[in-house]
Amino acid sequence: MIEEKLELVNEWDKTFPKSKSVNHKKITFHNRYGITLAADLYEPEHIQSKLPAIAVCGPFGAVKEQCSGLYAQTMAEKGFLTIAFDPSFTGESGGYPRYVASPDINTEDFQAAVDFLSVLDNVDAEKIGVIGICGWGGMALNAAALDTRIKAVVASTMYDMSRVNANGYFDSEDNEEIRYEKKKAMNAQRIVDYKNGEYTRGGGVIDPLPEDAPFFVKDYYDYYKTDRGYHSRSLNSNEGWNITSSLSFMNMPILQYSDEIRSAVLLIHGEKAHSCYFSKDAYKKLKGDNKELMLIPNAVHTDLYDRTDIIPFDKIAEFFNNNL
Repeated sequence: MIEEKLELVNEWDKTFPKSKSVNHKKITFHNRYGITLAADLYEPEHIQSKLPAIAVCGPFGAVKEQCSGLYAQTMAEKGFLTIAFDPSFTGESGGYPRYVASPDINTEDFQAAVDFLSVLDNVDAEKIGVIGICGWGGMALNAAALDTRIKAVVASTMYDMSRVNANGYFDSEDNEEIRYEKKKAMNAQRIVDYKNGEYTRGGGVIDPLPEDAPFFVKDYYDYYKTDRGYHSRSLNSNEGWNITSSLSFMNMPILQYSDEIRSAVLLIHGEKAHSCYFSKDAYKKLKGDNKELMLIPNAVHTDLYDRTDIIPFDKIAEFFNNNL
């Protein structure tokens, strides 16, 4: 398969400091739609045998230079070979048009990451797990429902992107008439975009922040729009996605067969996060004694993006060590 030529930034441009105990390099791999994905590979400094491996992605609208890279580097410090990748159409990864999303293609991105890890000489192909953060927590579970090679899944501060697009936040728009009007508006936008020859971008994180913004909007703003987590390639730090991407998520629910996931699953969520109901409901659907829900006291949604004093990395490492 011919891979796209990507222009990758070589200097360290992450929102977190570089570890002195981990080797890092940029790599690329392709998915089965022919899209070339860019990733950062992290590995322990001294490798003596084949390692268990973990693919990391998310949140929705973020890039690998933000919290997925932090998770990947930290897990490499704990003995795993890891990659943090940009999903299709995003960041340094390929795919055209830009700034679109798809429940199918973005689930495939995780499976393509497993393909890549499975053939590395220093990886034990029988010991591969995934970490999905926020919107990609749902994608990680969706991939595990399909891919029997994934032996363990961590979904951190999970969002179900299909549910939130179809039903609104807190299921406040779970109404046929409201959904019809949303679809009507987005389909009208498709005509505008076709005439203009480009897709209109929207979503992301509102800026400037209104004084009466809900707490969860302020929470996102505090991460994506400040020095804490801002990155020039992050769609949430800038304009956001093609707004008509929501149509496919509304009509193609993920997690349809999550009750058939046999791999181990650890769901982690902040107890005070506005999105906690996604993880709680996903957990109720899972079956088997290798599934766990961990609620972090007093933590809000973005605390699990970068708060290394709150993210239970030791617990995550123990989970993968026990299940890979």
